[in-house]
Amino acid sequence: MFYINDTVCISPQNTFSDINIEILKESENNFLKALEPIYDGLPHNALRRMSKSVRIALGASLLLLERNTQTYEGIIIGSGNGSMEETGKFLDQLIEYNEGMLTPGNFVQSSPNAIAGQISLLTKNKNYNITHVHKGLAFENAMLDVAMLLKENPSNHYLMGGVDETSSYHYQLDDQEGWYKNETISNNHLYETGSEGSIAGEGAAMFILSNNKDNSLAKLQSFTTVHTSDKQVVKEKIQQFLSINLPPEEKIDLFISGENGDERLLKYYLSCENLLENEIASVRFKHMSGEYSTASAFALWLACNVLGRKISIPKHCFKNKTSEENYKNILIYNIYKGEQHSLMLVKELD
Repeated sequence: MFYINDTVCISPQNTFSDINIEILKESENNFLKALEPIYDGLPHNALRRMSKSVRIALGASLLLLERNTQTYEGIIIGSGNGSMEETGKFLDQLIEYNEGMLTPGNFVQSSPNAIAGQISLLTKNKNYNITHVHKGLAFENAMLDVAMLLKENPSNHYLMGGVDETSSYHYQLDDQEGWYKNETISNNHLYETGSEGSIAGEGAAMFILSNNKDNSLAKLQSFTTVHTSDKQVVKEKIQQFLSINLPPEEKIDLFISGENGDERLLKYYLSCENLLENEIASVRFKHMSGEYSTASAFALWLACNVLGRKISIPKHCFKNKTSEENYKNILIYNIYKGEQHSLMLVKELD
């Protein structure tokens, strides 16, 4: 479908410049906060006005663009919520000032497209600029947009990312809906709880995508999405996806599962595992990233680093492990809130 030339991620783990995911950073009060770097080159007065989602997206993007200096014909962002923190501040102002003279900053920063807009302004990029806001499939819709753009413009390069922050407002809303654990747990024991809910997370994973295979990390062979809570429909969709995109002589070497410790969603992941061969290695990642709308972007970042940079997957990620570590075909399966499912097939370069 297209090649992933490079990627940078800001997350609750050490994933930014010197990647080290062997040491697991622990959650606090069921929340994994993104580790923000020092933002070299960004004016301090501008940083103060930026929401966290804008800051981490900019931090990841600027490092990525510093390493890759070619022209980019578009900036495409997927974000489930944008900055709910800034939205809450703006709504508080409405009450505090009785709908009078409001400062525009919070309103401007609350818009999900503030992320792509700020990247465009700081890099002086006046090309295609869009944000996809589709809850748990926002990142996948951004990928679909890039795939169509590259089909129309085969020589172009695009900057794409999945970005979300978990503000106190957003946390409270999801917590009231029952998506976070009632008991306080550590991410070290996320998959052992056997209860409903998960832990909150946030992050920004940015990618450079093109049809250019040279010096790329991996190839995104295909992806698909499905809206359903029916396990049988999901199973059939997975079978169809694999039969269409995986040649008979090839097999999945590594399964990256979006398991998040919520027992309500485990049946879907087990259904997918049962379709794969027993000797396939299976890993989980949400004890590193936490749960948020675009967590699948973190999974894609991980797959690219395993295939392209040959980083070792830490022991704390493995659900089951084989002796083989020379992975070539990686299947990523993620679920958001039990109804939004996505599948990605990521391949090593030939």
